[in-house]
Amino acid sequence: MAKKTKTNRRLTEELLETAQDMRASGLISKAAHEKITMRHLGDGPTASTAVLSGKEIRALREKANLSQAVFAHYLKLTVGYVSQLERGAKRPTGPALVLLDVIRRKGIEAIL
Repeated sequence: MAKKTKTNRRLTEELLETAQDMRASGLISKAAHEKITMRHLGDGPTASTAVLSGKEIRALREKANLSQAVFAHYLKLTVGYVSQLERGAKRPTGPALVLLDVIRRKGIEAIL
């Protein structure tokens, strides 16, 4: 099984390198290149999404002068989940992480 994973990873790297060369030479469009790249890189975290600690999440909420209930409502989350995030019992993922990052960068007004 380990050999198959190693082979798949090598093939993926080769495919991505070939796609990059094709893009650089104008054989494929930027959109086609991005589609190939995203399909083979998977849904890993993006470079632009910051990891937020519980203290940072609480500071974001307090800066916006919102209760946990109102903050949870704006993020379409439960109050319990927001509480867990603020205590550090859980880490935000997916859409919640993206929304929190937007709030961190642009303020709560960006999602209202």
